[in-house]
Amino acid sequence: MTSRRAFVAWAAAAPFVLRDVMASPADTEAYWSTIRRAFDLDPSVVYLNSAGLSPTPTTVFDAMLRDTRYSNTAPVQHLWRVLEPRVEGVRRDLAAEFGCDPEEIAIMRNASEAMEILISGIPLRSGDEVIVTAQNYDRMLTTWDQRARRDGIVVHTLSLSLPTSDDSVLGAIRSAIAPRTRVIELPHLTNWTGQPLPIREVIALARPLGIEVLVDGAQTFAHTPVSRDALDCDYYATSLHKWLLAPLGTGFLYVRRAKIRELWPLMAAPAERENDIRKFEEIGTHPAAPHNGITAALLFHRAIGGPRKLARLRFLRDRWARALMAEDARVTVRTPLDDPRTGAIALVDIEGLDTVKLADWLWSRHHIVISAIAFGGVTGVRVTPNVFTTPAEIDRFTDAVRAALHRGLT
Repeated sequence: MTSRRAFVAWAAAAPFVLRDVMASPADTEAYWSTIRRAFDLDPSVVYLNSAGLSPTPTTVFDAMLRDTRYSNTAPVQHLWRVLEPRVEGVRRDLAAEFGCDPEEIAIMRNASEAMEILISGIPLRSGDEVIVTAQNYDRMLTTWDQRARRDGIVVHTLSLSLPTSDDSVLGAIRSAIAPRTRVIELPHLTNWTGQPLPIREVIALARPLGIEVLVDGAQTFAHTPVSRDALDCDYYATSLHKWLLAPLGTGFLYVRRAKIRELWPLMAAPAERENDIRKFEEIGTHPAAPHNGITAALLFHRAIGGPRKLARLRFLRDRWARALMAEDARVTVRTPLDDPRTGAIALVDIEGLDTVKLADWLWSRHHIVISAIAFGGVTGVRVTPNVFTTPAEIDRFTDAVRAALHRGLT
């Protein structure tokens, strides 16, 4: 858990956040404007791509800079002997948030690194079969492709029509399971459209059959409700520079204690560490400042509160998504907005408007940052606001798309 001293230090740096939380549970624009002031943002840019990367609060960024400067003054002493050991406190804080033993959390640089450990390290033999979906993150599919080429495993890719239902997903997976199926890998929330997948139900289906389920949680931690016990998962990977607002280059890997021994790390670790979660952190010299900043980001997240944060994100999402759906029949939002498991992520596809050209136009003409998606049968622009986003910025995006709908990209 975070020490009282660390909490008081953060409170002194960002009193406006805590004062509002302590004063009233009501959500007001005045409250969210104080949250926005916690970030050093470019006021000319409307930033709607938090599913890619998010800025970190100024207090978190400043703490990271202080640690970076400190490590630079005497690197061997200050980096390796003072700052690096603090990762154990970060491990405890993340474990408390995720609801697991600290000895089951490895600190990573991103979800891709964590997932590649799982995909490359899980024991499989030639002819063993794996189930994935076409909507899995592309880097994960590339890693499975390499493993298939290297080890002769067979990867079966299911194409989901998004949005979809839990029953449809479960039916497709059940039909794909074969005698040699050993692994299922799924995103908890799809990166492209924000579609939630029934992870707990898939695990309940797979575990009695001896099938491992690898969960890509890059888009859920500190975004939508998630914990180890809620999923009943054995493996979970996430990035922390998206929804937790931690420094760039941070993430974690959860592996249930009984599974650690059989999972190989990407980079070699001593044999005596085969049961130690830290074997997955053997990456050589690396900065301590980013991962030490995770604790400050967790404090910021907890000060707002998960339910309050999610309610705000859904409010901002619905403000633009429902307005555009009502504007023109050519607009299709491929995200199940009424599903309570969804969050800020939504994808809009507009008939007659090229996805890439629309994204380029929004940036060049309006300085609005979104993400153009054309992958796995999914096309559209993905829009992902965050706690620093204002309703006025959402309206600026909505008005720009309205203009594109009625006048084209001119």
